[in-house]
Amino acid sequence: MEPDLSSSSPHSSLFTSLLLAGRRIRPLTQIHARIIISTLHPNRSLLTKLLTLIISSGFPLYARRLLPSVPSPDTFLFDSLIRASSRSTLPLHSLHFYLLMLSSSLRPSNYTFTSLLKACADLSASNLGRILHLHVLAAGFDLDRFVQTSLVVFYAKVGNLVVARKVFDRMPERSVVVWNAMISGYEQNGRAGAAIKLFYLMQEEGMEPDEATLAILLSACSQVGEFGLGKWIHEHYIHGKNSRLGVVLGSSLVNMYARCGHVEKAREVFEGLDEHNVVSWTAMIAGYGMHGFAEQAMELFKRMQLYGPSPNLVTFVAVLSACAHGGMVEQGREAFESMKFDYGLIPRAEHHVCMVDLYGRAGLLAEAMKFIRDQITGEPGAAVWTALLGACKMHKDFNRAAEISTKLLALEPENPSHYVLLSNIHALAGKMDTVEEIRDVMISRGWRKQTGYSLIEINNVSYIFRMGDTSNPQTVEIYQYLEELICRIREAGYEPMTDSVLHELEEEEREVAVRFHSEKLALAFGLLSTGEGTLIRIVKNLRICGDCHLAIKFISGVTGREIIVRDKHRFHHFRDGLCSCQDYW
Repeated sequence: MEPDLSSSSPHSSLFTSLLLAGRRIRPLTQIHARIIISTLHPNRSLLTKLLTLIISSGFPLYARRLLPSVPSPDTFLFDSLIRASSRSTLPLHSLHFYLLMLSSSLRPSNYTFTSLLKACADLSASNLGRILHLHVLAAGFDLDRFVQTSLVVFYAKVGNLVVARKVFDRMPERSVVVWNAMISGYEQNGRAGAAIKLFYLMQEEGMEPDEATLAILLSACSQVGEFGLGKWIHEHYIHGKNSRLGVVLGSSLVNMYARCGHVEKAREVFEGLDEHNVVSWTAMIAGYGMHGFAEQAMELFKRMQLYGPSPNLVTFVAVLSACAHGGMVEQGREAFESMKFDYGLIPRAEHHVCMVDLYGRAGLLAEAMKFIRDQITGEPGAAVWTALLGACKMHKDFNRAAEISTKLLALEPENPSHYVLLSNIHALAGKMDTVEEIRDVMISRGWRKQTGYSLIEINNVSYIFRMGDTSNPQTVEIYQYLEELICRIREAGYEPMTDSVLHELEEEEREVAVRFHSEKLALAFGLLSTGEGTLIRIVKNLRICGDCHLAIKFISGVTGREIIVRDKHRFHHFRDGLCSCQDYW
């Protein structure tokens, strides 16, 4: 029988001391010492609280040494230790306590498994999590809604969306938490379309989304350029319900509008926020950068330095990327030095890639090589060499490209995208024998170039085009109109850029090969389907090719239309024969 904890009990004084100590290790060790030297009988409730607080303070090994002194440990004790470990930065220790629990012949509870699955998710321990799932089944908790929710969260976080969805679909009742977990799993693993589709199912089943749902959905809309849904979320759930636009949802809106091509609306939302944090500032700076508005990005960054929170590592990625795409070499240099010396931030691989890209795009290839030698400790990663190789292609430095490609393929010999880039570089250099060799390697390994497509939204309906596409009901009209456009822009001075197309083709064949790229077909359809003065928005899954970029510039001039193309890396605003990237992308 345990002593009572009434106000007159000696244990009461110790329990009160525990509550006052909180998560501070020194007073907790002092309380432990008082328990040891006292003549009091050890109290399980008291020691459970002490052990839990010690783990929360970040000292699990001390707690493990103290654990044997607990009389008759029970499931509640181990649940408390497992939960405390999983909620701290020590998730691995929760698995240790679980093994001790099993060795003590104690039966786990549903709380045991919810905490352990969280630990496995945080550790990305997919194999351990699957084993734990078997334990769940053996213990009979597979139909417990809390455990089911934890299983969905775990499988979604480790990217096993098939199993996550199976568990999700078996749940008789689903809370908003589990809906969010499944939607987020799709969004985090690059399946934004599936995330949006699941949201529509959530609506059909009458489940009301919360702020977290909306933030996830806005991120999904950002990925695929689903502006219609993003705008509807803003108008229906935020304006329509007079909800306060907090900084988290506000930052998501800023990001959505910027990534869907509405940078002015993004700035409007940004300025309307009652509170700004580093995420909202960074989202707006990144938005300007990806649209080619490097000067506006740098102006906002200077304002952030004066009046906002301290920029973090992600902010500097946005700043350096904006400088790289805007040709602002000196400003980029200053920002890189500032992050190190003014803010004490240690540059990571992504910052090195941005700097190499900055020098490379500006044609300062020797400077880029010097940066790699002087600033990067150890062997540079593949992303650094890829950025430099892309710059070599841009500036037709084929000798340096050959040297870099050797390093790149040694690092990632199984990456198909490297072979595609090399093939394009050798094609530009006229080395078709080498191109054939690279192609043979790709064919032997079953690799194919990623299929390009362009998406355009007309009256809230999305249409997808691929090169030479004939699936649209208006195919004949689209091709006829595109031919007319090509004739008009040729009269204005357009000459097709065919140097990136296979050199064994005749010149006329190469012109045809670039004429029917997906973005040209989408643009022709958009111009046919909308009235004069309507802005055209196109999303391309790959980088826009040089010929399409040149052609769309001319088309914007002869039609008087503003055209926005979002490719894999950035936005291009075409207006009056010019592009916001200033041909620097």
